Amino acid sequence: MTLYKQIYHSPLGDLSLAADEQGLIGIWFVGQKYFEQGISHQAFLEAANPVLSQAKQWLDAYFAGEKPEQDKLVLSPRGTPFQKQVWQALREIPLGQTQTYGEIAKKINCHSAQAVGGAVSRNPLSIIVPCHRVLGSNGQLTGYAGGIDKKIWLLQHEGVKLDKQPVFSLR
Repeated sequence: MTLYKQIYHSPLGDLSLAADEQGLIGIWFVGQKYFEQGISHQAFLEAANPVLSQAKQWLDAYFAGEKPEQDKLVLSPRGTPFQKQVWQALREIPLGQTQTYGEIAKKINCHSAQAVGGAVSRNPLSIIVPCHRVLGSNGQLTGYAGGIDKKIWLLQHEGVKLDKQPVFSLR
């Protein structure tokens, strides 16, 4: 299987985009926690492909303040069935809104907000699968693999009013 990779220059720093012939498998801030986890041992072809081109167009629209549709992207994240269930729940959080780890746990019938937090922290599709929209139990900002400063920027970019101070954790 051929893997394709390109760097996207965002207002928040460089993003590494990875895809196979089936779909987008990852978007990571360069150097973030869990960077290219699960695929870094494989060789990438540093070239464009239709999946990466579509992802770049989506990111261009997002950073321009538009509301691009997630459903137009073919996503192929690598993870456990539980992680994929959590990541799907993240995709259902509307732009400009947030949910807590507990709300997501309840939505997917999981008894552990911590387990949800573990899956959220390993989301391989930053921004497109919006883990930045997840807050702590009292609405406080918790950690973000790309950095809390990026989480704050993304939420403000989407129009979320932040009134809680960040809590620095490893989520």
